[in-house]
Amino acid sequence: MTDTSARSPVAGASPLYARRRRRNAVFKALALACTGLGVGMLGLILGVLLWEGVGGLSLAVFTENTPPPGAAGGLLNAIVGSLLMTVLAVAIGTPVGVLAGTYLAEYGRHGRLATVVRFINDVLLSAPSIVVGLFVYEILVAPMGHFSGWAGAAALAIIVIPVVVRTTEDMLTLVPDSLREAAASIGLPRSLMILRIAYRAARAGIVTGILLAVARISGETAPLLFTALNNQFFSVDMGQPMPSLPVVIFQFALSPYAEWQKLAWTGALLITVTVLALSILARSLTSRKSS
Repeated sequence: MTDTSARSPVAGASPLYARRRRRNAVFKALALACTGLGVGMLGLILGVLLWEGVGGLSLAVFTENTPPPGAAGGLLNAIVGSLLMTVLAVAIGTPVGVLAGTYLAEYGRHGRLATVVRFINDVLLSAPSIVVGLFVYEILVAPMGHFSGWAGAAALAIIVIPVVVRTTEDMLTLVPDSLREAAASIGLPRSLMILRIAYRAARAGIVTGILLAVARISGETAPLLFTALNNQFFSVDMGQPMPSLPVVIFQFALSPYAEWQKLAWTGALLITVTVLALSILARSLTSRKSS
């Protein structure tokens, strides 16, 4: 004869398990719905960009300057201006960010100064870009008396630095301490250990951080409005107002001219494709490193 008393706790707990399964199903459905909503919105944005922007792609976009109202033209001066300021910003911000991240990870990891630097870096990382633009305006544009590409590059460099600092510190922290101990055991100075071992081990992650920083500043408009302003003509003089693709998109999108609006959609598509390509490249480097 089978004793059913041993199964009574399980039988009594079955309503509890049923409620948990129902709750799990509800939360899973909500998570899937929110995921679908996010992916759907992203697909909608990309679809609209493709629909509106692809039609404006032509050789003239890359060979002609921004046109006057009511005329046809391209985005050559804006593209060149954005490339110049972005390259200069990365050239300024990357060494500062890498060295600061190296100090946080290798020299002052548990020090008070490192704690303060991390806090300031987190503030910069989350600060609105318009605040950076106003800051650079006060320290560079106002004393100089005019807008310039140098001021725009400085504003973008300030945005690059905290991203590179955070990524460099995180990647160097992931390097096993056994590698550092092995280098110290053979008498290798810490500076050489960082250059020859730590940087090589964290190289993919640091490059990923730099690419993400480039993607971050590629579409920034607010800081450039206060620093580089804009220039309708082709110019590589960093001491004068410099054209940039985000500012041109902002101005053309608000204009009543169909030609300008079409160029704004095309420029937005170019920036989106660039950021998407940089993100995919950064993700591939991260995946290759983890494998």
